[in-house]
Amino acid sequence: MFRVAARNWAGAHLADIAALALLGALSVVALLTFRHYGLGWDDYTHAEYGELLLAYYTSGFEDTRALSFVNLYYYGGGFDMLSAIVARILPLDLFAARRLMGAVVGLIGLVITWRLGRRLGGPNAGLAALVLLTLCPLYYGHMFMNAKDVPFAVAKISLLYALVRAFEEYPKPSWKTVALFGLTLGLTLGTRVMGGIAVLSVGLAGIVLLTLEARRIGLKSAIGRFGAFAGILCCGLVLAYGVMGLVWPWSIAEPLNPVRAVMYFTKFWEVPWRELYEGSAVLVPEMPRGYVPTLFAVTMPEVFLLLALLGIGVALRTLFRADAPPIRRTIEILLLGAALVPILVTVATKPAMYNGIRHFVFVTPPLAVLGGLAVAWLIERLAPLPRLRAATFGALGLAASVTVVDMVRLHPYQYAHYNHLIGGLQTADREFMLDYWGLAFKQAGEELRAEIDRRGLKPPVGRRWKVATCGPHNAARIALGPNFVVTYDTHGADFALMLGEYYCQRLPLKPMVEVSREGVMFAAVYDVRSADPLASVFSTPPIQPPLPNQQQASGRAAMPRPAAP
Repeated sequence: MFRVAARNWAGAHLADIAALALLGALSVVALLTFRHYGLGWDDYTHAEYGELLLAYYTSGFEDTRALSFVNLYYYGGGFDMLSAIVARILPLDLFAARRLMGAVVGLIGLVITWRLGRRLGGPNAGLAALVLLTLCPLYYGHMFMNAKDVPFAVAKISLLYALVRAFEEYPKPSWKTVALFGLTLGLTLGTRVMGGIAVLSVGLAGIVLLTLEARRIGLKSAIGRFGAFAGILCCGLVLAYGVMGLVWPWSIAEPLNPVRAVMYFTKFWEVPWRELYEGSAVLVPEMPRGYVPTLFAVTMPEVFLLLALLGIGVALRTLFRADAPPIRRTIEILLLGAALVPILVTVATKPAMYNGIRHFVFVTPPLAVLGGLAVAWLIERLAPLPRLRAATFGALGLAASVTVVDMVRLHPYQYAHYNHLIGGLQTADREFMLDYWGLAFKQAGEELRAEIDRRGLKPPVGRRWKVATCGPHNAARIALGPNFVVTYDTHGADFALMLGEYYCQRLPLKPMVEVSREGVMFAAVYDVRSADPLASVFSTPPIQPPLPNQQQASGRAAMPRPAAP
């Protein structure tokens, strides 16, 4: 018995050491690479929002421009404001500070995911959850450059961790847990008010726990215990409101503002544009119900999909086991709800969908935790079968290695990853959007400047280089620098900078600069000074016939709007 206990302790110790080593290595990688990630459609506006929020506080609440800025006041700006502060403290420009803080926030999410997996399934589950989230290109790629979805994902997994702690301490959660609940709830709602959807899974978990408790100790006693639990936990709402107001001051400017934000997000407020989905240019309000599940199936690494699905099965098995402790069954509902309810609600309600599945980055940490629990379950079940266990984990390790190679080859465009089930990036380029945020403009702009210097080119006398651009203009402007004019106007353009998406022209010229990965062009720059006049930077590409319930794409493809959501 002593030897078994010692062996288990040693294994747990090694798993924790491996997790800490991985986090340390990721920190070094992030520090070395955060500057590689370009700007997207929303970066410039979000940077302005952060500056305005900082001005709101430093002016003693006199400068209220942040409370009516574009439509960003419907969101919390904690990340934007933090980045603005860091840019003042560190020797970094604002956009480099935003990339660095994105890496920091993303790493915090990895730590919390590890701790939650470890709490629920032991050290092996924690390590596996950490590895899976690290190897999730959707999470890893976005954490460097997404000011909205990754901070929201980190807030949500933090809230889930607090709720798990609270239910483990049922019916009397400690004051530390209540404070953690208030803090994480405030950050969640203060980042995106739609985080309130968590009430669905929490409510279901509460109903199940109350039912199970009533069977065990009687309805009256169960209600008393649950009421005491809810009352103690609700003490954290005061802190939650304060934190929400700190990172989202508009939310407390008037009592009903959070409700107004919810109503704003229940309808699609933009002029509809088209995005490429399954080979067709589809209006975003008309995306099919299967949009989110389909994109999860084709973008997530195979090992992530397999273990997440197995983890869902293991969690459901525990949930329906009559001999499982009520608290454990309740926690399984919380975990399953965090991972699946948002997807199911989206399929049922069919809102406008666009930008791939970046809005669903927040479900990847709980899915990774489920995958980690699946790994722990496999270790336990396959313990008597060493050869089968070795073969199983050898195959999983090989699949994980393939994902590592894919992510390295894609760097710094990991968020554009498509798995081998669909045929990789070249097939995906014909079917879906890849670099929809235009991150490749950073590399294209840097290489264009270097190429101009190498050739010794000079702009026409009396003006700057004129660049006709299809893609996010602010990102192009910052990437190119002050010696270039970025415009949609093709008349008299010196260069054409094209994002490699379907709505941008592919010119019959050899690119002066090309940014590509795995044979797929992400962006290109053409020298058009002596070429035939360019009518437009936009194109009307040949597309496949749309699905029966989709509107036929016609006319010139419009630029995707840099919407805030």
